[in-house]
Amino acid sequence: MLDLAWNRETGEDLREGVWQPAVDIYEDDESVVIKAEIPDIDQKDIEVKIEDNTLILRGERKHDKSIRKENYHRVERYYGAFQRSFQLPHTIDQEQIKATCDKGVLTITLPKKGETKPKQITVEVK
Repeated sequence: MLDLAWNRETGEDLREGVWQPAVDIYEDDESVVIKAEIPDIDQKDIEVKIEDNTLILRGERKHDKSIRKENYHRVERYYGAFQRSFQLPHTIDQEQIKATCDKGVLTITLPKKGETKPKQITVEVK
């Protein structure tokens, strides 16, 4: 049984090329948050930048060169370069964007500008 589980499937090879990490995007009253799954990627291989009001997430997952290709039994993860782009709404304060990485999840926090946050207006009764 174990032998069957480890045999390489027909046509299975190292998956290299362009791929996209999965992302979650959500917002609250203060900011928009993008979370991207990027396990096994060195921080030096991740680039987060803004160009023409677009947030660009770019990087590369590299193979472990110490393991020879013929020694793999199964390869289901993708390797190689990736890029994701997100058009930023005008409500984002681009000067205050922050990015952190923890447990293989890149979190990009995009704070909203002060004047775009919801504001409660009190109605006076006369």
